[in-house]
Amino acid sequence: MEVRLKTDLSKFNNDWYKKGGSSVKRISWYILNAVFFNSAFPIMSFKRFLLRLFGAKIGKGVVIKPFVNIKYPWRLRIGNNVWIGERVWIDNLGLVVLHDNSCVSQGAMLLCGNHHYKKVAFDLIVGNITIEEGAWIGAQCVVCPGVKVGSHAVLTVNSVATARLEPWSIYQGNPAVKIKDRVIKG
Repeated sequence: MEVRLKTDLSKFNNDWYKKGGSSVKRISWYILNAVFFNSAFPIMSFKRFLLRLFGAKIGKGVVIKPFVNIKYPWRLRIGNNVWIGERVWIDNLGLVVLHDNSCVSQGAMLLCGNHHYKKVAFDLIVGNITIEEGAWIGAQCVVCPGVKVGSHAVLTVNSVATARLEPWSIYQGNPAVKIKDRVIKG
């Protein structure tokens, strides 16, 4: 008779993971994130100021819409002319880099953390996310840990990126697969 191990969450231990910053910094950010980001607060210049104050690197012309949730700004790099839509969740346990002219549409989730489902303790897995220049993450999409979205790639509405998206390509589905090349016309 085969003996199967079971998940035992009492064994979960992510002591190895370093959140960054002091407890005071993390608590302060949690409060400011709730009041000014994950809310209808409309003043973008103040949002950019707060992100920089907490260690994010923010370019010029960045648009951050209401109800955005950012876990750790000290693990966020945003280039110039980047758009972040309503209700985006940047769960950046790892580094998230949004290059110039990239767009993350409403309701999208950038998830740097996951769990190792084959381990008894359900170990934490962390991976960085990079969205290269001109790439577009459509509404309600999910970008998983360790994914790099190539320059000018598109992830269409409600799709899930589990692996690298090649530049100048359009992806769709769960998991996302390439459906065609992206061609931009003047």
